[in-house]
Amino acid sequence: MDSRLTSHSAVEERLAGMTAFEGEWVSRFPIGPYVAMASTESEQGNQYMCPSRVHAGEQRGWIVPIGGAEHKEHDARILERFVALCGGDAADIVVIPTASQLPDTGARYEHIFSELGARRVTALDFDTRRDAEETNRLQRIEQASGIFFTGGNQLRIATLLGGTPVAKLIRTRNAHGVTVGGTSAGASILSEHMIAFGKEGASPTAGSVRLAPGLGLTNRFVIDQHFRQRDRLGRLLAALAYNPFAVGIGLDEDTAAFIRPDNTLEVEGSGAVTVVDASELQFSSMDQAGEDEPICLLGLKIHILIAGATFNLHTRHASSGTLALNKNGR
Repeated sequence: MDSRLTSHSAVEERLAGMTAFEGEWVSRFPIGPYVAMASTESEQGNQYMCPSRVHAGEQRGWIVPIGGAEHKEHDARILERFVALCGGDAADIVVIPTASQLPDTGARYEHIFSELGARRVTALDFDTRRDAEETNRLQRIEQASGIFFTGGNQLRIATLLGGTPVAKLIRTRNAHGVTVGGTSAGASILSEHMIAFGKEGASPTAGSVRLAPGLGLTNRFVIDQHFRQRDRLGRLLAALAYNPFAVGIGLDEDTAAFIRPDNTLEVEGSGAVTVVDASELQFSSMDQAGEDEPICLLGLKIHILIAGATFNLHTRHASSGTLALNKNGR
């Protein structure tokens, strides 16, 4: 059976080979857009992947995906702004270096955020799923005003934290106003639909991307990072061919999308953010394409945003923002 989502006529046949993973449908088969991931929690029916509700009178916290290789010392404006959103000199930040297997990653970001003025910074690593159930770790996250995921391998975060009390708590804290950010792999994990891995190249093919469930802070976008530097347009387009509802966000290195509680994306950093809007997609040949065959996509909108420009994820409206003011000399 073809493990890719194809057409309405194949939906029932596809569901026979799929399982609910934390509120998402994920392929059990090794070939296809979704990486097979199973857990005891999902099989028991826990819906840990569902985005947390924002209660009346409250607003969601900022979401800050970074494209990787952000400046950490000189001109560290992205990380400086992240600290400011977390409270500035009162910021209490938890760093989660689980994506990285380098032993000093957590300590490095503890030092970086402390140097940028944060009051308290704690690295919490998770080597097993059991770690994500420990009361002291949950209490430390509960105290934080900001949560930051480092780079590495996003599937390592998904497999160790997906469906755990830590993942649910982070979604809850963000829904209650806590800023959550991440760089590189730590950026990819933030959304509900996550690019697990894929092929380089500007043209999309049916097999150029593999998807997996992410942390699930929002379902409005899918993120790719190191975007221009690693030539990842094709795999982002392929991801949107599978799920045209989401907005594609391609983040260059040293570039961040600061996503406000009202779902307005603000660009910060030295590179660009490529925004792909598939909401008016007119035609896709994804259902006809073989694994390595190119895909025809008609009706896509692509915006290239730099620092000062904005994009509203709700209205799908792009704006030059402060760039127009700068151009007019106002």
